Amino acid sequence: MDGRFKAAHTQKEHCNMEHLDHETGKISSKGFSWKLIMAAVVGALGSSFLYGYNLSVVNAPSLYIRELYNESWAARYNYTVSKSTISIMWSVTVSIFAIGGLVGALIVIPMVNFLGRKGTLLLNNLFAIAAALLMSLSNVAGVPEMLILGRFIMGIDGGIALSTLPMYLNEVSPKHIRGSLGQVTAILICVGVFVGQVLGLPEIFGKESHWPCLFGFILIPALIQLVFLPFFPESPRYLLLEKQDRKRAEKAFSIFLGREDVSQDIEDVLAETRIQRNIRLVSVIELFKTRSAKWQIITVIVTMASYQLCGLNAIWFYTNSIFSEAGIQSDKIPYITLSTGGIEILASVISSLTVEKLGRRILLIGGFGLMTLFFGILTVSLTFQHHAPWIPYISIVCILGVIASFCIGPGGIPFVLVGEFFPQSQRPAAFMIAGSVNWISNFAVGLLFPLIQEGLGNYCFLIFAAICLAGALYLYFILPETKNKTFAEINQAFSKMNRIPSATTGKEMFPAEERDGEIKVSPISNNGQSQIELEKTQKTCTV
Repeated sequence: MDGRFKAAHTQKEHCNMEHLDHETGKISSKGFSWKLIMAAVVGALGSSFLYGYNLSVVNAPSLYIRELYNESWAARYNYTVSKSTISIMWSVTVSIFAIGGLVGALIVIPMVNFLGRKGTLLLNNLFAIAAALLMSLSNVAGVPEMLILGRFIMGIDGGIALSTLPMYLNEVSPKHIRGSLGQVTAILICVGVFVGQVLGLPEIFGKESHWPCLFGFILIPALIQLVFLPFFPESPRYLLLEKQDRKRAEKAFSIFLGREDVSQDIEDVLAETRIQRNIRLVSVIELFKTRSAKWQIITVIVTMASYQLCGLNAIWFYTNSIFSEAGIQSDKIPYITLSTGGIEILASVISSLTVEKLGRRILLIGGFGLMTLFFGILTVSLTFQHHAPWIPYISIVCILGVIASFCIGPGGIPFVLVGEFFPQSQRPAAFMIAGSVNWISNFAVGLLFPLIQEGLGNYCFLIFAAICLAGALYLYFILPETKNKTFAEINQAFSKMNRIPSATTGKEMFPAEERDGEIKVSPISNNGQSQIELEKTQKTCTV
């Protein structure tokens, strides 16, 4: 090994050390700063928290909302509406949330490109505030259409949030904590579900005179994010690669990472452009036509579809009836149901603590595999639940097992993977695809599950078991481990499946160079060697 090769090898290793503390010169396993954590929590509070909250908040006041529909109809037309019509109106109220989510997912690309990640999250709060006012005032106005419209607008908020927040968290976190920080999305979804359950108790807002307050509560997290998020920086990757603003990117990195010297972090971000011909943002159609992204797109579609079609929503439908079969009194069931929310939060926290040690792959495959097992046992226990008094308790254990298995892996990791699979220029389009699949699948479950349950009864869970098994098998054979990997390394892992040469050879690699504060991408020679010239820092990272 000659001196030139040794120097290049040493320089390359230096460029890949995100654990390096540039002030002490030592390698550190820590990557969290309090500002990074606070930015994640504040961002999630007005985003994924509200998504989880709106999943559960409609359960407690369902009876009173149906009465509102009946009373308003009688006041307008002087006769009461049939039960079937009320059921249709209630079904529309619940399912229109997913329609709004799909709309939000479809408009997220122009928003994040024009406003940035943080700007989109801030603007999104206006949707939440408008929805909260419409839904909370619908009872006073006697106009149930305000509630339906509010749910639709709240769905738009959720569709934008579930694409923008993971994108923001993925771009502000170092690679060795990317999975843990990304799990904030899943944790806050579970916290939102739990808070919705708690506030829906009869002693709080779950009674006839107070149920509008359940929807008015949405104003609080939205206003908190609107007030505090402006104090945190925009995504440094967005500032550097899309806005070509090095100074603001350096300042953002310095704030998030808690240190002054961020030159190496700037180099690491610029190195991402080496596997791209340019940093022009691609459209969804262009992304589908990109040969090097074929299996990444397929994997995202399968993972997000499995995330929604795995049957967790069906579990919520059965929870009260299974608790009742176990002999629990009906007035105690709402309090026992809180245990499911507590299990969700606990499992999500465990996932965030282990995702960087065990990796994404084992948690996803293990989560779907355990859900398959618990669904199978649940089907058997429901079939024979009247044969012995202790069998319903097995059903309760299975319900908690399904929830815990989902939250350990499938509950949050799919959002992390979308950000890890795609480089900067493809990321907004990728999140739009993932969001669309997520919300279409969500709507399909809400529309088809009552029909499936009516036709198959207790055996409906076998369909979800099959979906979970199929998802686990696909991920076992296709999904590479992305833990602590750079975007270039993840791209290389898929290159063989996509049947393209490695992205680090020949003409596939294009370096980024900065001149007068602007980043330009230029081709290199065919020998596969290149330099990232950073004139401001007078440093060179040799590949």
